[in-house]
Amino acid sequence: MDNGAHSIKAGYSNQSEPRVLWNAVMKAKSERRRPFIGDQLDDCRDASGLFYILPFQKGYLVNWDVQKTVWDYVFSKEIFNVNHTSTTLVITEPFFNFTSIQEAMSEIFFEEYEVDALLRINAGDLSVHKYHRDRPKELCCLLVDSGFSFTHIAPYIQGKKQKDAIIRIEMGGKMLTNHLKDIVSYRQLNVMDETYVINQVKEDSCFVSADFNADMKKARQKPPVNDILRDYVLPDFTSIKRGYLRSREDSDGKSPNGEQLIRLNNERFAVPELLFRPSDIGVQQMGVAEAIVHAISLCPPETRPHLYRNIFLTGGNCNIPGFSDRVYSEVRSAAPAEFHVNVSLAKGPSQYAWHGGAAVSQSAQFPELLVTRDDWEESGFSACAAKFSV
Repeated sequence: MDNGAHSIKAGYSNQSEPRVLWNAVMKAKSERRRPFIGDQLDDCRDASGLFYILPFQKGYLVNWDVQKTVWDYVFSKEIFNVNHTSTTLVITEPFFNFTSIQEAMSEIFFEEYEVDALLRINAGDLSVHKYHRDRPKELCCLLVDSGFSFTHIAPYIQGKKQKDAIIRIEMGGKMLTNHLKDIVSYRQLNVMDETYVINQVKEDSCFVSADFNADMKKARQKPPVNDILRDYVLPDFTSIKRGYLRSREDSDGKSPNGEQLIRLNNERFAVPELLFRPSDIGVQQMGVAEAIVHAISLCPPETRPHLYRNIFLTGGNCNIPGFSDRVYSEVRSAAPAEFHVNVSLAKGPSQYAWHGGAAVSQSAQFPELLVTRDDWEESGFSACAAKFSV
């Protein structure tokens, strides 16, 4: 179970694909009595003004009641029908997770769910395991995991993470969606309550610009010079269930059938730009490319050429078109000329860590990583503290 702040990717390790559910309990204005848990949202007729109750705040698990509701649903008969006493659970947690959260998590799984054995691990470790399994010749890997709450840059040398060189940027998908909400509300239409819809707008229409200033100039022109301007048709949840981006020819700002439109111009690339320049909205931190170069400079000199050659992108934000090209061009221009730079994008960036977990569970050293029920009963949390490195 890859327990992300936005979605849970879960499944048995012998399945080919995980099942992806929202990691939240949601309430809709149309059906006030019923809370929607995870993928029950598909039954919701009208998702406007959807209200989220999230278990994660700023990337850390703080709301245990909500998290347990979602977990109960995932383990229930409706989805995986888990028999805990005979099941080994692999669950992910963020880098540098707080000890109190680790304790509570271990306790819930051993005491309440009574699992047979547990492995708590960073999603990054799972991704890197799979990366090395697919490329056995490589010695190092620089993992860029850009998720919902933040982006981590983590160098791994021979499969071990270098804790003192991990960099976190407080910029993730949630921040991008909120920023898009702000600017659309300021410029056109109040959408401050429409997190769900604006998240879809972001996924459907945003891209990472290869040359920000040139695209900004272009966005000031009128079509046809400006090929960025598009209309996005908002869903009304009666005839249009999901919004969509109109093609360039149809984006004339007119809605003959009375659909609600928002016009997207420079928003399309100015929003993902925050990943590369967080200072645009006053977050005083490095952008992704700058952080990559800095993280590599914190590693031993003999490992640097290997790290530049194995920059690996995972996490939901890597789905934004143009992301990997932009990372490559910025890192290439900042890296020393004698190093070869190679940036590869995970296949299915959101689910990659889950596939890594499935690979770990089939490896020979898997039993040594686990804390079993007997270990827990003998020495409690100290057994977990000794085995799991966060």
